[in-house]
Amino acid sequence: MHKIAIRRKYTFSYSHILVLIMLLFLLDAGSGNADMLASVQGKDVEAGGEIGRRIHITADNNLFVMDIENDFLNPFRQKDEGGGYIGLGKTIETAARLAAYTHNDSHVQFKDYLIGETLKTQEPDGYIGIVKPDARLWSLWDIHEMSYIINSLVADYQLFGQQRSLDAAQKLADYIINGWMPEPDRIPGGGDITTYMAVTGSEPAMLELYKETGEQRYLDYCTKLRKLQEWDGPIVLGRWGPIQGHAYAYIARCIAQLRLYRMEPQESLLKPTTRALDFIIKQDGLVITGTCGDHECWHDTQEGTINLGETCATAYVIRFMDELLRMEGQAKYGDIMERAIYNALFAAQSPDGRKIRYYTPFDGKRSYFDGDTYCCPCNYRRIIAELPNMIYYRKDDGIAVNLYAPSKALITDIGGTKVQIEQKTDYPNTGQVLIEVTPSKPANFELLLRIPRWAQETTVAVNGEILSKKTVQGEFFSITRKWKNGDQVRLHMPMQWRFIKGRKAQAGRVAMMYGPQVFTLDLNSNDQLKDTDLRLITIDTDSIEGPFEDESVHPNGLGCRIKAWGPGVWYPFSKQDLELTLTEFAAPGGEAAYFKVPNPNLENLVDDELIEVPKNH
Repeated sequence: MHKIAIRRKYTFSYSHILVLIMLLFLLDAGSGNADMLASVQGKDVEAGGEIGRRIHITADNNLFVMDIENDFLNPFRQKDEGGGYIGLGKTIETAARLAAYTHNDSHVQFKDYLIGETLKTQEPDGYIGIVKPDARLWSLWDIHEMSYIINSLVADYQLFGQQRSLDAAQKLADYIINGWMPEPDRIPGGGDITTYMAVTGSEPAMLELYKETGEQRYLDYCTKLRKLQEWDGPIVLGRWGPIQGHAYAYIARCIAQLRLYRMEPQESLLKPTTRALDFIIKQDGLVITGTCGDHECWHDTQEGTINLGETCATAYVIRFMDELLRMEGQAKYGDIMERAIYNALFAAQSPDGRKIRYYTPFDGKRSYFDGDTYCCPCNYRRIIAELPNMIYYRKDDGIAVNLYAPSKALITDIGGTKVQIEQKTDYPNTGQVLIEVTPSKPANFELLLRIPRWAQETTVAVNGEILSKKTVQGEFFSITRKWKNGDQVRLHMPMQWRFIKGRKAQAGRVAMMYGPQVFTLDLNSNDQLKDTDLRLITIDTDSIEGPFEDESVHPNGLGCRIKAWGPGVWYPFSKQDLELTLTEFAAPGGEAAYFKVPNPNLENLVDDELIEVPKNH
């Protein structure tokens, strides 16, 4: 156990207290580096429902139909660029994770071809990239590109045991280290943007290499060159100067610090994470769809127009929450993951899977990114391939269910036996989940069920008998018993429409939610509104009808209807002159998620349950 010395006259600020609480919690969890939960890896999971559908359409209608040769591989063969970014590493990792998940021979062959062709481009000094010799390493995004290639090759080694990939990853990492270490003060990209943004992804890649090889130079890159333990980045609002407020890069560096913390626990490594969490959850950094950022950078205005919700930021919010869920075991992180996945993430892709967005606003028109390369399309595919890892987790000799979706997993060594766990559900359409627990032999272990914060009066039954133990919103519900073949757990989470009060720029307006899903007004389903200013529509919250089946976004989707007053109508005395059809936020033509209401203080309007308001606020 690590001892903490506290001086008697030390004055704690609010942020210091948050850091200390997190530090004490993690130290108590087991010598400062033991996670509370561990992911059940995608190779042992099969997902259905909308999560499963998104995984398969991303593979079949996106990854495998892209022009891999011209768009991804040829720039690495030619090596004649002055700078720039492709995203080959993220694409390789996507291919590797999807191949491990599907167990499909053709997917494995695609992955092997992609890696094989990439390794053919590696030069004797280890370089893999698109940049001509005189601009390598120091041109913008070159280290960024190389870092994700390192990460993807390590992933191939971890998932498939491919030694050639690990060897190539080490050669490439050594190229970066040998080039930068002799000139530690030189800044990649020339200093126009923050260094940590210019080399995003390099520290997690080096830490993964260190974990697999034990080679000290990879840890030294993070601690001596990049001084990861000393970074205490502020939350900078807006896009200006060296883009210090870049949300994706900031969160990526927080994740690197958390991974270093597991290896070398230091209080300083937790400060930026605590600051980012505080901003996201308590200072309006998180928007209704579960994402953050405007024009890639931190924002807290709650505006949701054209540049809201960079897809990279959405992916990293989900990844950040997964990291924290594993470390701390707190269900609130799963709540944010769920909100982001079903709304911001899925809305960043066309329903057929082919197109991907750079930004996904909730106010105004959305557009798709023109191309398959670059950060957002590649980060989207990568996080989709990681979703199977986020459904089930292990806790010592127990199993935690984080995401509710039709799925099954085979988990070894739980209570001394193998356990198959299967969910039968149409979640998130309803809150009814049947979980079948099938151990290979009777065994004692704990089953944890995440109770979402929105889920009031949730009940849990085992083999038809409702348990007397009360569920708590926003916490895991624990069942410890001797499980046997055929045991069933029924989770009943009543869903009701929630009208969520808007904050700041959305004050006086409400968003409509059903379970974890936000609903939006799509002009494709409301032709009569094509010439109407949607911001001036006022809804009648008492008139909502539904949900009903609506397959305009995806099979087995949901929609609803609600009456409203158009711009300038004398509400509430005039009859409503509009009937709106709303669909899930992933609707490709969604343009409005917040609406005016006659009385912003109605009793049926509620605060966003994911937002924690400080007690002294």
